[in-house]
Amino acid sequence: MRVGFIGLGSQGAPMARRIVEAGFGTTLWARRPATLAAFADTAAHRATSPVELAAASDLVCVCVVDDADVEQVVTGEQGVLRGLRRGGVIAVHSTVHPDTCRRLAERAHVHGVSVVDAPVSGGGNAAAEGQLLVMTGGESGTVAYCRKVFETFGDPVVHMGPLGSGQIAKLLNNLLFTANLATAADTLALAPEFGIDRGALAEVVLHGSGASFALERVKAAGGTLDRLAERAGPLLRKDVRLLADLADTAGAPTGAVLAAADAALDHMGQGRLTEPASPAPGK
Repeated sequence: MRVGFIGLGSQGAPMARRIVEAGFGTTLWARRPATLAAFADTAAHRATSPVELAAASDLVCVCVVDDADVEQVVTGEQGVLRGLRRGGVIAVHSTVHPDTCRRLAERAHVHGVSVVDAPVSGGGNAAAEGQLLVMTGGESGTVAYCRKVFETFGDPVVHMGPLGSGQIAKLLNNLLFTANLATAADTLALAPEFGIDRGALAEVVLHGSGASFALERVKAAGGTLDRLAERAGPLLRKDVRLLADLADTAGAPTGAVLAAADAALDHMGQGRLTEPASPAPGK
């Protein structure tokens, strides 16, 4: 199978390298040509546009930032759909609205092309080690066709259901992670009130029943959300907003988790998505 990869950021680059090193004929394209320099020591080919990359590929993996970026590289003037052969597949690794994937699938169907959503979680280090969580959505046969590529950078690779299911799973994951950031940071903030060092408390709790990946991130960032805010804040706000909109459309209750995620966004200077509940009369 020939693979094209678009989006060589902190997570996409190690994903692409794992594909290349697994022996798949791989073509790369990036909006910032400088990101291709890291692949000079590999067998990867470079394309001058998404359409050129697609013409050399059977499966095109897209790992760009947001919905607009995905739609541009897939459906634009020099987009993937103008070059990908009939029977080809597009895998959307970006975290986007499930309806974006469904719209792309409708456009792709006209060209005889299939779409799967396959957002990932774990970060650059997990990608480099082949340990990303890959949440896939789409027709089972198409997901099976892609699996051997996904398994170069992902373990586990989980098929969640129809197209869009992977995105919903990823958004729920990120909602819970964001909520956990708030509870972890607020818990550590209590430590000095009792004469306990924040770092020491974090070290203890990471070995106890209150441990979480979010607590690890907060500890690594110095015990508060300040250092995480600039890098992660806008992306987490995007994902929590998407999930909140989906829940609102479905009439699904979000309970405490959205409130906690909202608090984390507020701590990171991203503002609240919802107004805090008013206190009961007399409180």
